[in-house]
Amino acid sequence: MDLFSHSWRALRAAVAALPDEDFAKPSGCAGWLVRDLVCHLVIDAQDVLITLATPTRAEPTRDAVTYWDVAGAPPTGDDPLDALTVRLAAAYEEPRLLTFHFEDVGSAAGRAAALADPGLRVRTRDEVLTAGDYLRAYVLEWTLHHLDLVAYRPDAAGPSAEALADSRDMLERIAGAAFPSSFSDEDALLVGTGRRAPTDAEQAELGGPAAKFPLCLA
Repeated sequence: MDLFSHSWRALRAAVAALPDEDFAKPSGCAGWLVRDLVCHLVIDAQDVLITLATPTRAEPTRDAVTYWDVAGAPPTGDDPLDALTVRLAAAYEEPRLLTFHFEDVGSAAGRAAALADPGLRVRTRDEVLTAGDYLRAYVLEWTLHHLDLVAYRPDAAGPSAEALADSRDMLERIAGAAFPSSFSDEDALLVGTGRRAPTDAEQAELGGPAAKFPLCLA
């Protein structure tokens, strides 16, 4: 729960620090500008609020690792929600309007998470998880998108070492395979999710586990 709050505050701070001109630049999400990514984060924050407000007595069907589905291919942009996100982002016109909405909804999501009972069972995507597992899964989401946000801004602050290490651990558990210890946590996440291709040396070092990556998480 603490790592969720920490990683979410760090991501919100990174968005708040963006100069206006950066909203029209590419993000680390292929095909998305920074403004599209921030708009997606608004939707993510709404999802957190909705899920934490949807308790159930049903038995959990997933945990923090099995929450994630692994798709066969990366997004193409044809998904209706992805297309809607791009149109919504463009509709804001001014970055300050988007950042205001993001911080308004994002701060509420952060407060709701801090107040949630980790053992509360919640329903999302037709599945049931404890609130603790649901929020743990979102640490991976926040960390990957924080990397996406600063992908073309080398001077910007990235995710914390704790968030990177936890997200690497989760990605390896999802894959059922581990990266070599020579990979930094950030490189493991970028290569492991297809955000960048491995170098020839990295590919050779990965060996058999290379067949497990990249994972397209949904």
